[in-house]
Amino acid sequence: MAEEKNVDAEVKTPVVEKDTKGKAATPAELKPGMTVRVYQKIKELNSKGEEKERLQFFDGMIIAKKHGTEKGASITVRKISEGVGVEKIFPLFSPTVDRIVIKKQAKVRKSKLYYLRGEYKKRLKEKAY
Repeated sequence: MAEEKNVDAEVKTPVVEKDTKGKAATPAELKPGMTVRVYQKIKELNSKGEEKERLQFFDGMIIAKKHGTEKGASITVRKISEGVGVEKIFPLFSPTVDRIVIKKQAKVRKSKLYYLRGEYKKRLKEKAY
């Protein structure tokens, strides 16, 4: 008979760390309003045609979290780079996401912070973390 693979065992859980050297967090602890640093594995080809892998990080604030802790869960991270807003969607259980470091938490009342895309001038209040 053909071998049956356990699909749940193949899903890689990302490592979520707190910047304050606290215990490791779970993906369920990621919330909108958190400022995070997402480390992503990037594969490149050099001039010799060899494949090289490196880590690249993306700093920003989580403006949306979708699908909770399912396999298809994702977070949308936004930052301002040279006056231009940049958003990236990271699947939480993707093998390309190496780890997520939580830097700080802002006090927010909504689960989707899409209003930050517009001309929102107020700063979000920082929560003690």
